[in-house]
Amino acid sequence: MHSHPRKHPGTHAHRRSLAGALTALAVVSAGVLAGATPAAADTSQFKGVNWADPRDNYADDPVIPSGLSASDSYATVKAKADAILTGFQNNLGANTVRLPVNPYSVGTGWWNSYTGAIDAATAKGFKVVLAYWEGPSAKDGRIDDVAAWTSMWNTVTARYGGNGLVYFEPMNEPFGYGQSAWADVAAGWIGDHPSIPKNRIFVSGTGYNDNVTSVCADSRLNGTYLSLHHYGFWGTHTYNDWVTDFRNRIGSCASRTVVDEMGAPMTTGLNYNDANSTDNFVRYLRADTDTIRSLGMGAIYWPGLRGGDPYTLQTLQGSGVNLTLSTPNSSGVDRIRYAWGSGSGGTSVLRGVPSNRCLDVNQARTANGTPVILWTCNGGANQQWKTT
Repeated sequence: MHSHPRKHPGTHAHRRSLAGALTALAVVSAGVLAGATPAAADTSQFKGVNWADPRDNYADDPVIPSGLSASDSYATVKAKADAILTGFQNNLGANTVRLPVNPYSVGTGWWNSYTGAIDAATAKGFKVVLAYWEGPSAKDGRIDDVAAWTSMWNTVTARYGGNGLVYFEPMNEPFGYGQSAWADVAAGWIGDHPSIPKNRIFVSGTGYNDNVTSVCADSRLNGTYLSLHHYGFWGTHTYNDWVTDFRNRIGSCASRTVVDEMGAPMTTGLNYNDANSTDNFVRYLRADTDTIRSLGMGAIYWPGLRGGDPYTLQTLQGSGVNLTLSTPNSSGVDRIRYAWGSGSGGTSVLRGVPSNRCLDVNQARTANGTPVILWTCNGGANQQWKTT
């Protein structure tokens, strides 16, 4: 994650007859969204959230996720983490948590405590993605101290390399490197850790993790997962243009890609189930969640919990180890769960390939036997479909 504005600061579903449903399935078949059809994905097992430091995860000292304290013992961290993870599980249906690490946090007294959060997660069956954030003193998108970074990862992998639920992301948002230079760094990390299976490594996309096509094409990185970040504050687009933007960033690499950061305001009252909304963030999140679901991709929302962040999917209550989570925007949770393949997530369009047109109830009629056709996407209620 990097500093940017997000850190600081009547649709109805149409009933369908069985014939109509079969028509819809025939129209949209294997590739639901427009553009070049990526390979079938196998990353949908990651249904997760980021648990982040309230200062953001760029820190020149230990990273301490919201709700934890530097003075906490291992037992206290584990108890707090168990409560927070229970909230992620019960309120969201999450099975994955992404946590930050840096050299100030690993091999230290805080590391002895912080491992309680990782251990609590794996004990509950959560997948854990450990990702490195650089410190803000440099914040140039490059590894600040290679020796310290190497030592940190040696310590982390020595402890968790044998745990199949723990995944490793060598660097978050490597925007200081060119495409080939970043691929060299990632390939070097893989070569330095031969005991770590490639399918437990997340290789960040180039730039701000914003494009995975070049790392996908590098044969040295074959077998790894690819990490994509995608945010609505990057531009103002229509729903269709957000779909196109997302798909251009993954190319044909959906089968390896996990969106391990995406997010939108959750404390401002936006209705993410409104398919006719003209709000840019609503269009963005609906486009992303529709695309992720249709391609069977994994997604890890930013953030599941971060104090003071308007994007937070959960807010924290309680004190000590008696902690609970609550949901500030249920429609946002609906959309994230929809991306994960759970629930209806409101209504969505269904797109034909290669026409890039929408499944449409002809002339918006509601009578039994009304034809279902392909038509230019227009945001109308007769182009909204609900999964049941």
